[in-house]
Amino acid sequence: MTIDRFMTAASDYATQVDGTFWVLVTISSLITLLVAALIAGFSLRYRRGSTARRGPLPERFGRDVEIGWTVATLFLFLFIFWWAASNQLSALDVPGHAMEIHVVAKQWMWRVQQPGGAREINEIHVPENVPIRLVMTSEDVIHDLFLPTMRLKQDVLPGRYTYLSFTPTKTGVFHLTCAEYCGTDHSVMAGRLVVMTAPDYARWTNAQPEADDLAHQGEAVFSALGCSGCHAPTSSIHAPDLHGLYGRAVPLADGRMVTADEAYLRDSILLPAKDIVAGYAPIMPSFRSAITEDDLVKLIAYLKSLSSSPDAGVSPASGKERAGGTPALPGGP
Repeated sequence: MTIDRFMTAASDYATQVDGTFWVLVTISSLITLLVAALIAGFSLRYRRGSTARRGPLPERFGRDVEIGWTVATLFLFLFIFWWAASNQLSALDVPGHAMEIHVVAKQWMWRVQQPGGAREINEIHVPENVPIRLVMTSEDVIHDLFLPTMRLKQDVLPGRYTYLSFTPTKTGVFHLTCAEYCGTDHSVMAGRLVVMTAPDYARWTNAQPEADDLAHQGEAVFSALGCSGCHAPTSSIHAPDLHGLYGRAVPLADGRMVTADEAYLRDSILLPAKDIVAGYAPIMPSFRSAITEDDLVKLIAYLKSLSSSPDAGVSPASGKERAGGTPALPGGP
């Protein structure tokens, strides 16, 4: 495989973006040619010394032309805006069966963890024609993951998750880089997106050093932090049930309802007093100083897995520990 030029369209979304671009260029060119032709025509017709009839147009005729031109232009603009925006927003649609890859940005490198546990530095291997969802965060400053051949870029922020979704449609080795100035070596914070056929990707995955998947690694973090001491079914001080939390609507003490997504789970671990679950006291301690970004990714993957594994040893949560109990997390240790 060879590195393709930036202009290569290697995803379904890239094809849409290119189509939108060329339609807009065509419309703009036609309008430019029309205006240029009118200017040239009027300049020649009404040049000094010509015999063309001059004089004011009838008031009614001039007003109708003005209103018609303005309304037609407005509706054309609104239609183009709606059509282009619809294509742009399609990048936010994430299929339910998308393959999830975690990306952690750090000055000046990209750390990647595959669903099966394989780790990469400055490279992301993905299978062709499979929906991909990148879950990204930063350990230090603001970065920006730019995938030119996918026509996608997204800020990667410290302290929160951002996402990129795409379906690669062409195999090859493509460029990825940081598009946000992030310090001295910003210019070398680049890497490769490697799109492979499904059999090649399977062989590549099998050839990586043996490792547990993210969920199993997260289970070890869960136990190491002592979360199972409260959340295990056999615990004498049993914290809220963690099973089935991910993706569920959670009622908060202030009357709001929030969805238990990755951001909610992250905040519940690092900022447990931010969203107090209805019926529970805010006595969950923060694990901000006790967990690294990599371990946080693993732990959240484990908590998410509990929503699809009914036989898991502990279950995902709906709230923080009740008053008088041991600290607990709604969706975390």
